[in-house]
Amino acid sequence: MSTLIWCLLIAGLLPIAAKAPVVYFQNRDKGYDNRHPRAQQARLTGAGARAVAGHYNAYEAFPLYAAAILLVIATEQVTTTNITLAMSFIGLRVVYHVLYLANFDKLRSLIWLFALLCPVIMIAQTATAVVTLP
Repeated sequence: MSTLIWCLLIAGLLPIAAKAPVVYFQNRDKGYDNRHPRAQQARLTGAGARAVAGHYNAYEAFPLYAAAILLVIATEQVTTTNITLAMSFIGLRVVYHVLYLANFDKLRSLIWLFALLCPVIMIAQTATAVVTLP
């Protein structure tokens, strides 16, 4: 179970880590505007705009993943498959962000789909296992 908790923590920190490239591109844009950072982010183009989009997407991906992890733990369905899916999500999301920054849009979208399937499968497996319990 501790692996799942560590994965949950790492996934929760991924959006914060995804902010680092955004800050880099903001600093290249006449310095970081701490008074109006979102307005500055909206002005970014190219890789900077992709960094912002990837950062926001990291926040968007987290709730379903967190729900899946908590459901697996709460229903005591901590299996090798669920642990593998939890760790795969983390790896896929890191690759997703790198591909976003590098502008590999089609491969990025495929990786996004694989990452999305991880918590979906975790929830589906848990639902199936719980239904079949006596």
